[in-house]
Amino acid sequence: MNKIIEEDLLAITERKLDWGKFANSTVLVAGAYGLLGTYIVYTLLFLNKIIPRLNIKVVALGRNKDKILKTFKQFSGDCHLQILEQDIVNGITIAKDVDYIFHAAGLASSQFYGTDPVGVIAPNVVGTWNLLRLAKEKRSRGFVFLSSGEACGKIEKDAIIESDIGILDPGEIRSCYGESKRMGENLLKSWGYQYGISTFSARLGHVYGPTMDLTKDKRVYAEFVSDVIHNKDIAIKSDGTAVRDFCYMTDVIDGLFRVLLKGVPGETYNISNNNARMSIKELAALLVSLRPEKKLKVIYSMRDDNNEYLENKNKRQPALLTGKIEKLGYKSTTDAREGFERTITSYEMEIVDNKYAEK
Repeated sequence: MNKIIEEDLLAITERKLDWGKFANSTVLVAGAYGLLGTYIVYTLLFLNKIIPRLNIKVVALGRNKDKILKTFKQFSGDCHLQILEQDIVNGITIAKDVDYIFHAAGLASSQFYGTDPVGVIAPNVVGTWNLLRLAKEKRSRGFVFLSSGEACGKIEKDAIIESDIGILDPGEIRSCYGESKRMGENLLKSWGYQYGISTFSARLGHVYGPTMDLTKDKRVYAEFVSDVIHNKDIAIKSDGTAVRDFCYMTDVIDGLFRVLLKGVPGETYNISNNNARMSIKELAALLVSLRPEKKLKVIYSMRDDNNEYLENKNKRQPALLTGKIEKLGYKSTTDAREGFERTITSYEMEIVDNKYAEK
């Protein structure tokens, strides 16, 4: 892995958390080759490297074995990593004990809301059910569900806490994501209440970092980073006034582990960066400014009439206030300029490494 990711992992593991709770445990990460799942696996294996006595066994679970192997090729000889090719929607079979579960599987990119809404719903509801059943069977000690601020629905507030819940119209196709995340959260609450499983829901804002899929992820910030990497002008296909919070990977991963190791079972926690809040056009301008030598511009264009992308009608999503998780010691430390600079640099390093490998 490149220097940027190694620095991120060091920053995460140096934060004050009781990593000893993972000693001699098995951690299953569903959606292991996704944006967040990858960093969770990286972090656990990195902990083994810097604290060898931990002996954490990591089960990287995903639907495509080739993708898992490619994502974690640098750990191919690591006895602490097990690759498991299964679809959580169809159930999970694993012989060994599972002490902790991170549920990071699912289609989070908005490009799928209009093309595969059933595929969006299934891992958040059916997959969550199957993973909770596994947690009950294995008597797991902790289960973290990666939810979303979209589960809150439409709220006429500038900033919200975890108990603020607004309107989600089940009659709209785009609600497939928010509604299924909302149901996933309730499944965790219900299984925790009825069966005593220690469950935690992490409600995330807009997460970015070096493990974004710049080829397939059509969220605007991934597309903007891809444009900069490939020396293309940034194209905004809206008026650019939508406002969002953007949270860099190190802060999100710290938050997820903090919730698992220090949180109250059954609770939901917002994980975001309230100091990195900006409009889409402000983000585009920021990214262009990071590589002035490329002389890139921000241009505006209309979406095609046949475009299946379902735009979020909520132009100004409320900020996810992080006061609750801050009581666990959480603090977002990476501002947008630093975070996107690190992200772009990481991809540039990958391009150089690949070219060198080809030679």
